[in-house]
Amino acid sequence: MTGSTLDTPQVFLRLPTRGQQTLESVLAELRGAPTLAPYDPIILDFCAAFAQRLSRRSRGVPELQALAFWMRRAELIRLKANFEVLATEQTVLMPRGLVFHVPPANVDTIFIYSWLMSLLAGNRNVIRLSSRETDQMNLILDVLNETLQEESFELMRGNTVMLSYGHDRDITTALSLAADVRVIWGGDRTVATIRQSPLAPHATELTFPDRFSLAAVHAERYLAETDDQHRTVAEHFFNDAFWFDQMGCSSPRLLVWVGEGAAVQQASQTFFAHLQVVTQTKGYQVDTATAINKLTFAMRAALDHPVQRFNRLSNEVAVLPLAQFAEVRGEFCGAGLFYQLQCNALTDLVPHIERRDQTLSYHSFEPEELRQLVVALNGRGLDRLVPFGEALNFNRYWDGHDLLQAFTRRVYLQLENK
Repeated sequence: MTGSTLDTPQVFLRLPTRGQQTLESVLAELRGAPTLAPYDPIILDFCAAFAQRLSRRSRGVPELQALAFWMRRAELIRLKANFEVLATEQTVLMPRGLVFHVPPANVDTIFIYSWLMSLLAGNRNVIRLSSRETDQMNLILDVLNETLQEESFELMRGNTVMLSYGHDRDITTALSLAADVRVIWGGDRTVATIRQSPLAPHATELTFPDRFSLAAVHAERYLAETDDQHRTVAEHFFNDAFWFDQMGCSSPRLLVWVGEGAAVQQASQTFFAHLQVVTQTKGYQVDTATAINKLTFAMRAALDHPVQRFNRLSNEVAVLPLAQFAEVRGEFCGAGLFYQLQCNALTDLVPHIERRDQTLSYHSFEPEELRQLVVALNGRGLDRLVPFGEALNFNRYWDGHDLLQAFTRRVYLQLENK
């Protein structure tokens, strides 16, 4: 499907048209595409139309419904207001130019969030998609293409190119040298590989390497809640952990219980019993190969880490309680396997948090407790602290970056004194 020759590198276009095309012609079209001002009304109209159409077409697919909800016009207007306050009397906000996105293959909606933030800032965008086609990605591309075909969005058609190609460094280098910003998602190995291709001297780069995320619950406060509240907590946690099969960078892998031993034991049993029911209600299942892989991974983890026992509730949910904090980052099987740890206080985590730790999703903590944790960490790690149910929700602030600022150039304007 994709390939290249030495003289005329070829890419496979996925949007705005579909088919083989030379890289040279793709770059020429991008350079000639009309530019739009940040938050131009036509950009807002296009995104809102895309979100409405996606919402209708993706019923029953919660990840895409969440994406459509996030792109609704009210949210875009809120982002516009946040953007406009970045300008001052002497700085004019401008797009950076051309943004080259390399999204991950395992989370097939992240490229839309990255693209949207850049598009809203007025940039032209080229996105390298995995050649592995999924139903979700194809649905997104179909809806995008349908929306682009509307007559009122003619100006938008040349601003975004989505393409696929093999592991061809020459093509990556050509796209990188043409870009004003390069965005690399997908883990340490991907970042290292793409970085072998140089950027233009003026260009900037955002990287989103391998990350680790965890969750925390205050055991006694959790036990004081009602059965209905416990069910809601389990549903929120399900959304955080089981969408993308627990392989999203912000999906929790370690659940930390804060409290005394007896309370933690009771809270854990209650929590995972509710979670097991939710997985059944939602119809989440793993295939036999995944179940065996998870079992194998759990046995190996028991040998490598201070795992106290293996609590297998079903093929879908399994728990590995740890006697102490252990290095459980890195390789992971996903699909509903959770490490579990007991701490006396949330700040007991501080010595163990590393820079690669991204999201702490939490339940039943006071705001001051969370602030004390952030202050105590003092930049050691954690970029996001969010309530259960919000772990996968995209935001302009991601991995410590403000994407609205990263995709924007500030032109300094000093006026004459008269």
